[in-house]
Amino acid sequence: MIVLAAAQIFLRNLLDIGLVWGDPLLRVMVLWVGLLGAVVASRGGNHITIDLLSRYLPPRWQAAARLVTDLFTVTVCVAVSYYSLSLVQMDREAEVMAFANVPAWWVETVIPAGFAIMALRYLGDFFRSVRRFMAVSGTP
Repeated sequence: MIVLAAAQIFLRNLLDIGLVWGDPLLRVMVLWVGLLGAVVASRGGNHITIDLLSRYLPPRWQAAARLVTDLFTVTVCVAVSYYSLSLVQMDREAEVMAFANVPAWWVETVIPAGFAIMALRYLGDFFRSVRRFMAVSGTP
C-alpha cells in the first residue's frame, strides 16, 4: 500500500501522470486492512475501549456494565452487517465497478462478513458476561 501510494505521488508530481486504478485500489486495500484488523482485534478483546467509570464501580456493577456494552456492541455489529449487505446487493444489481473490471460488490463483501464475525464474537462475550454477572451477584 505504501509503495503504491508513493508511486502515485511520484507519478503525479514529477511526471504529471498517474495510475487510473491506483486510488480506487488503495481505498479498497484500506477498507480490507481496516476491517480485517477490527476482526482480529475483536478476537481477544484487544479493541479500543473507553473505560472511564467501570474501574471505579463495584464488581457487580462492573459485570452489569459489561453486559450492557456487550449487548450494545452486538446490536451495532448486526445492524451494520445487515445494512452493508443491502449495499452489496444494490451494487451487485446496479453492476457498479470498483476499479478496472472489478465489481464493487466483490470488494465490499468484507463489510457484512467482517461485522457478522464481530457480532458473533461479541455475542460470545455477552454470554460470558452473563455468566460472570451471575457469579458475581450470587445467582445460580
